[in-house]
Amino acid sequence: MSPRAAWQLEAMGFSHVHDFVGGKIEWIVHGLPTEGTGPHYAVVGEVADRDAVIACPIGTPVEETAGQLETIPYDYCVVVNERDIVLGRLRKKNVAGQGGVSVEDVMEPGPSTVRPSEPAKGLLERMKKRGVPAVIVTTPKGRLVGVVTRGRLEDLVARSERQDTR
Repeated sequence: MSPRAAWQLEAMGFSHVHDFVGGKIEWIVHGLPTEGTGPHYAVVGEVADRDAVIACPIGTPVEETAGQLETIPYDYCVVVNERDIVLGRLRKKNVAGQGGVSVEDVMEPGPSTVRPSEPAKGLLERMKKRGVPAVIVTTPKGRLVGVVTRGRLEDLVARSERQDTR
């Protein structure tokens, strides 16, 4: 429907028309403003934090990454390629005594990830049930968006539920 609406607006004389192909959820995930009185549909991408995770580029020496791992609250960094595609996870416990090798040599390949459009409440329930403090968030093509923590999801879900009761 979006392409058709864009063409219709252009036919009506509007000159600055853009076709946002991502849809409403993609719009929300990017923190763009929304309007209306309907319920708030809380999604993971609203609180995914790119600055809360260290991305370790493939080819980086493990000893270089070890120092960085001490600066974050999580026990891992995310191994990415040159296009920021998630390839693996390198845990702190796996870096000791690994001098002379690259992150891809000791990473855990293919970590579990969720999409930015994942419903926040459902993910929060799964994280609580399994005792998971944080989850990696990627685009459908595997590009790193950030991590989402249980605390941030709890805040988002609570805000969303308060908003829905007004």
